[in-house]
Amino acid sequence: MAEKVKVWFDPEADYLEVQFREAPGFMRATAHDAVMERVDEEGHVLGFSVLGVSRFKKDHPLEAELMTGT
Repeated sequence: MAEKVKVWFDPEADYLEVQFREAPGFMRATAHDAVMERVDEEGHVLGFSVLGVSRFKKDHPLEAELMTGT
């Protein structure tokens, strides 16, 4: 079964958001200062956001770890 992923990009704010599934949640910091993860109350990752997308070089990918709930 195929799953949908929603992606939003706001060029004016230089902000990208990716949502894996729709559910109530909140944003939580990651080890990377530009990346926030959206998690549910149990800590399951619902999506993530990246602020300042254009500052990253095209030949060097942005890497960040998203933590899952226990």
